[in-house]
Amino acid sequence: MTQANRLRAQLAKGLAQAGHLRTRQWREAVEAVPRHEFLRTGFFVREDGPGPTAWRPVMPDDDRWLERAYEDESLVTQIAGTILPRDIRGAIMRAPTSSSTMPSLVVRMLEELVVEDGNRVLEIGTGTGYSTALLCHRLGDDLVTSVEVDQEVSGRASTALAACTYDPELVVGDGLSGHKGGAPYDRTIATCGVLDIPWTWIEQTRSGGTVLATVCGWLYSSELARLTVHGDATATGRLLGGQVSFMLARPQLPPPLGLLPDFAGGEERRAVLGPDALTADWAARFVAQLAAPRAQQFSMADGGRSEHVLIDVGSGAWAVLREAGGGWTVRQGGPARIWDAVEEYVVRWRSDGAPGLERFEITVTPDGQSITWPSRRGLSGG
Repeated sequence: MTQANRLRAQLAKGLAQAGHLRTRQWREAVEAVPRHEFLRTGFFVREDGPGPTAWRPVMPDDDRWLERAYEDESLVTQIAGTILPRDIRGAIMRAPTSSSTMPSLVVRMLEELVVEDGNRVLEIGTGTGYSTALLCHRLGDDLVTSVEVDQEVSGRASTALAACTYDPELVVGDGLSGHKGGAPYDRTIATCGVLDIPWTWIEQTRSGGTVLATVCGWLYSSELARLTVHGDATATGRLLGGQVSFMLARPQLPPPLGLLPDFAGGEERRAVLGPDALTADWAARFVAQLAAPRAQQFSMADGGRSEHVLIDVGSGAWAVLREAGGGWTVRQGGPARIWDAVEEYVVRWRSDGAPGLERFEITVTPDGQSITWPSRRGLSGG
């Protein structure tokens, strides 16, 4: 047995023991598909240290490249939209834009997709092509279509898939539009985060089919959602829990903050909630996102005091929280009072017993997306 085969068998065994691999067919796929072939151009690993996150390239000639390829971790494969590991010597402090997702999350999602023999699958986000290969092994090349927005990323995935003798339909384009030419699909799965599940995915999935995607926001709390498509062009389902994170689809990345407004204006009051509602609790931050779906947050110092800012660049609404007298004050400006909305949602969610995100329900119609939690008042957001 080669080292790669041994590492692949160890990976499959570990994923099964941890409960991520639950069915024989997906375990056979993990045992058969060589993940390292999809990392031939190298990957980046995080460097520990103070200050901004730095990324160091690891190339195939590195002693630990093969072992790292079979560890259960996400491996960054592209930085800042264009930069590959071969382009860097030393380290780079820019934002990752593509990665090979940690295998435990890949197989969890494939298991949650609940595919059956003969199902046609649309994958949004080809990435390295590893999950595409697993789908091909399980279902067959002719039943898998994968869409990738980045032409060069798709080209590298195509090369790796061919090296492993897989030949799915690969499409370069905006995955938020799906791929109408191959519709209808039995299953649609997205390996990127989305602010709202596009109705095009619902439209292109047959009645009774499944859509699986990670719903995210610019406050960066996200959850996996599984929906069943109905004959009336709607889809309903639940969040699955587990604090699943993916990079956002590129067309939905937050806009630059640009020139900040004058935070000295607006109206000030005593805050009911402090910024810990956004920082300390993943579920509370998700609820806050429902109230302010296009808001971004950051901190800054003013005269030695820490200020926490929430701003919606598109609308111009903003809120600044400052510590005062053992509590917090909030100053708000612009066309809406976004901290009022956040407090209303979070307080009402807590008054309903702070139900876990796995109890939240999601609905998508041609008019948009809504997410609700168990409540006597039927509060919804999104």
